Amino acid sequence: MSTAGPDAPSFGTPSVLSPAGVQAGALAEVSWVLIIGAGVLFVLMMVLLTLALRRRTAEPRGSLHRPILIIGIGFPTAVLTALLLYGTARTAGLDHSLARPDMVVTVTGRLWWWELRYRDPASGREIVSANELRIPVGRQVQLGLRSDDVVHSLWVPELGGKRDLVPGRVNQLVVTATRPGRYRGQCAEFCGEQHARMALHVLAMPADEFDAWLARQREPARSSLPEVAAGRAAFEQHGCAACHSVDPQERVATRGPNLAHVASRSHLASGLLPNEPGAFKRWLVGVQALKPGALMPSYAHLDPTALDALSLYLESLE
Repeated sequence: MSTAGPDAPSFGTPSVLSPAGVQAGALAEVSWVLIIGAGVLFVLMMVLLTLALRRRTAEPRGSLHRPILIIGIGFPTAVLTALLLYGTARTAGLDHSLARPDMVVTVTGRLWWWELRYRDPASGREIVSANELRIPVGRQVQLGLRSDDVVHSLWVPELGGKRDLVPGRVNQLVVTATRPGRYRGQCAEFCGEQHARMALHVLAMPADEFDAWLARQREPARSSLPEVAAGRAAFEQHGCAACHSVDPQERVATRGPNLAHVASRSHLASGLLPNEPGAFKRWLVGVQALKPGALMPSYAHLDPTALDALSLYLESLE
């Protein structure tokens, strides 16, 4: 079984000031210019205030008109205009879609998880996954953002800006990773009870490794373990197949995340549980305790034999 195990990544605090993408780099540069500029202006104003308070002789009222016009009106107008022009020019095009992106992924926000549909460049068909987005380093990836329920918003600070997912619309977000790594994304628009537990982990991979990974995703997960047959039967018997598919090229949308290759993901339940031994069983018996309000019920009522078989089956889906 391939789980997160001891090599699972620990995600640091996401920050726009440590960019790992072309688009995020432009936003970080603008942020630093604004931060440094504000600091310089603050120091300058404090110096002027100190000098004014230390003057012992009062100036005639008319002599203050020129400094007020220059420092209080002219200087801020010039600085803010320059910053506006600079910020507009530096971020131009970041919110535009591409005519020929290197890769297209449709990201659908749901309560409370993410559906991912990769456009397979080999066949043109879609490869369906959930909650863990993988992208190739150095390639322009266009994300088509949509929602099937309420307004969500996707934000991966190290890779790009924030963009809303609005029912009935498809918004675009382009990201181009510049270095491999794992980055935590988050729904940034309050969407309900489990909004804070709606994470999207993004794994930026070297291009050749990504191509090999995508080729593996085209095929359903298979296991030679004889015990898996009982788990597959439990999956069908207890209604799991009504909401979840284990076919990575599913034709019909399902209510729950696609579970093809779910055992190869680093986390379960949209970033809630590290994918370590026992994680599937813990999730099955405690869905409503771990993520209250989720559409999936808890399965603590299953007998231990069926529960173990179902957990083993899910752990085999690499």
